[in-house]
Amino acid sequence: MGRTSKDKRDVYYRLAKENGWRARSAFKLLQLDEEFQLFQGVTRAVDLCAAPGSWSQVLSQKIGGQESGHVVAVDLQAMAPLPGVLQIQGDITQLSTAKEIIQHFEGCPADLVVCDGAPDVTGLHDVDEYMQAQLLLAALNIATHVLKPGGCFVAKIFRGRDVTLLYSQLRVFFPSVLCAKPRSSRNSSIEAFAVCRGYDPPEGFTADLTKPLLGHSYDSDVNQLDGPTRIIVPFVTCGDLSSYDSDRSYPVDEACTLKKSGRLAKEIHPQDCPIRRVDTLPQPLATPQPHTLLAPEMEDNEMNCSP
Repeated sequence: MGRTSKDKRDVYYRLAKENGWRARSAFKLLQLDEEFQLFQGVTRAVDLCAAPGSWSQVLSQKIGGQESGHVVAVDLQAMAPLPGVLQIQGDITQLSTAKEIIQHFEGCPADLVVCDGAPDVTGLHDVDEYMQAQLLLAALNIATHVLKPGGCFVAKIFRGRDVTLLYSQLRVFFPSVLCAKPRSSRNSSIEAFAVCRGYDPPEGFTADLTKPLLGHSYDSDVNQLDGPTRIIVPFVTCGDLSSYDSDRSYPVDEACTLKKSGRLAKEIHPQDCPIRRVDTLPQPLATPQPHTLLAPEMEDNEMNCSP
């Protein structure tokens, strides 16, 4: 599927092409890690709904490069191989997939589970928000099978009218739940990321993919969370304010001229940071530039950057 002119103008799309990432969404995980240190102490990580593989690329460089690091990527469709990443072509709603993940970890649970998956959007926000919530809960359900106590779970959400119910469901399993918006995620997109830390399932909980995630034995508190007692989680923006603005158009010729003169971004040598070379603006541009705002839309996060 061809990219639109808007996609080609997007600075993170061009940076992804320049740095060899499969999709611009790689910068979202990098910025989430900068804010929350997601990879600290992590040796086993699972990437759900992984295709085309940009988050798996980040995990392979941050975790898979370690001698003891293991990364497992799961998706219904096959994707090109990645060094340090073991791929499972399977359904995250199936118990066999969870067993295969644990098998690859030699019986040990994962330290980190991430999910950047999203359904094909319809443009009907209520429908899209519901479908995304169900996808997140499916990812959470398999995470209850493979995540260690105290582990971290990160997944994409669509912020909408009923998102507080989703937060309350996440709070059943995690004492710390935050809503994070990376700078590389467009402001015109309703997407954000739930960052859940300290996995601690309720007493008596038994993971079971064949049943609904929340059972009657421990969801009574959730059902009462409305009005002033509803769950409100902190909202955090990730990424340096001086970094690139994903909602701004940087003309290619102008950006190249500014970059050559050292006025667009600070150059970082590959040996200093193998993950990315350019992503911060040391100072504002010398002259004000016109801003081009995108119309409100669902963000096509998995923008394949392969030629």
